[in-house]
Amino acid sequence: MTATEVGSGLPARAWHLPTAAAVVAATALLVLLPAAAGDAGRLAAVAFLQVALVVAWVPATGIPARAGAPALGLAAAAGADLLVVLPERPEIGALLAVPGLGLLAAVLHQMLRRAPRSDVVGSLAGVLLLVCAVCALAVLLLLSRAGDATAGVTTLLVVGTTLSVAALVDLVLPRPPVAAGVPRGVPGLLLAVLAGGAVAVVRHGADDVSAVLGALLSGLVLGGVAALVGLAASYVVAGGPGRAWAAPLLQAVLPVAAAAPVAFSLLLQNAL
Repeated sequence: MTATEVGSGLPARAWHLPTAAAVVAATALLVLLPAAAGDAGRLAAVAFLQVALVVAWVPATGIPARAGAPALGLAAAAGADLLVVLPERPEIGALLAVPGLGLLAAVLHQMLRRAPRSDVVGSLAGVLLLVCAVCALAVLLLLSRAGDATAGVTTLLVVGTTLSVAALVDLVLPRPPVAAGVPRGVPGLLLAVLAGGAVAVVRHGADDVSAVLGALLSGLVLGGVAALVGLAASYVVAGGPGRAWAAPLLQAVLPVAAAAPVAFSLLLQNAL
């Protein structure tokens, strides 16, 4: 393995630049569409990210569920979105029904797979993770109800900044690496989290010291979640087949999904 090749053999540039571009595009979609079209735009943006994650999942991870995983992922996304959009007063707890039913569907899918059933555990885990991820993306539809519009946009900008900074820093400074075979460096991880905290302070900091510290802490927490899940996504992609078009999508969208419930919780506590 050369210095320009990592993980599954993809050049480092094929990891970082497309990932940064995908993060910027996803963030712009989530911020601009709701501003232009309200709730309908927000639903369209979230649905687009859910479909993108579902489409990229099998090519990026390589799980042996080429038909079942996309079908279950799309069904879970549709169910989660309906549970949030249809009720007059949606509750985040209602989304738990989707992974519950998804578990039963995933087990049934494994039973119906044609023999030989290779890597049953990996396939089942991969499908369930996809179901949970698309459900977490549906939480983005609730951000406008948890806090004001400015705070909701701040959470999205914190996550987007964290992920894009991590990708760009790793492009030029991937050492010392977090782990062999994964082109993610310690400097990128640390600077990305600090960048997320800085965005929160700039957006909501004030002359009051307690307000600045509160915004900084919230930004660091949200940025830390996004950065760590982005790192985990890189591990997943490094162990997969290395599809150049699918890897950036998974590394950009999966951390957004993981950060969505955290952002919702912070908004409820008026931390941002």
